[in-house]
Amino acid sequence: MEPVFIKKLKNRLEQNLPGSIAQDKMKIKPNISINKFIDKKNIRPAAVLILLYPIKQTDWYFFLTKRSLKVDHHKGQISLPGGMIEKNELKKDAATREAFEEIGVSQKKINIIGSLTNFSVPVSRFEIFPFIGWISNKPKTKIQITEVEKVFSISIKSLLNPEKEKFKDDILSGVPVKIPYFDLNNEMVWGATSIILSEFKHILEEII
Repeated sequence: MEPVFIKKLKNRLEQNLPGSIAQDKMKIKPNISINKFIDKKNIRPAAVLILLYPIKQTDWYFFLTKRSLKVDHHKGQISLPGGMIEKNELKKDAATREAFEEIGVSQKKINIIGSLTNFSVPVSRFEIFPFIGWISNKPKTKIQITEVEKVFSISIKSLLNPEKEKFKDDILSGVPVKIPYFDLNNEMVWGATSIILSEFKHILEEII
């Protein structure tokens, strides 16, 4: 039986998504996209997973990982479990497979309830397809050490806390920029992951 929170979230995901309205809030400003330099044929599809689980029935959490320094892209950054979609593989199956490979959660236990808005990440040449799933109890995790340095849990309450949204001034490609990010578990969550979580947060604010 689906918990009330999951039912509400599932129903909301079946409606029109906020998309870029919510995503743009966490994009680097000004936009210094390198889209125009990239052949769209070289964009590779990838799937990621927001895996929800309850504690005490009313408090919901999800996993984030810190990428290792051995991966090809986004070394040391905070991300959701995920990776490239294999040929002839369903996107949602890729999301659950990667969750198993990276943090050891069995695909059979994950219930996918919907997806968020896909978007491209020019710097790594990925098009990301975010999925949302849930599991009835907090699962034991086992990290794939070549890809993941550590895994940690974030509460929905923490994500919804407005004090967790911050900005950092920096220089990218010689251009002064303002980088929006979530300060979660004392980690800077920015880039593609923060864009996904921004849309997720927007939806949560509608149903909670």
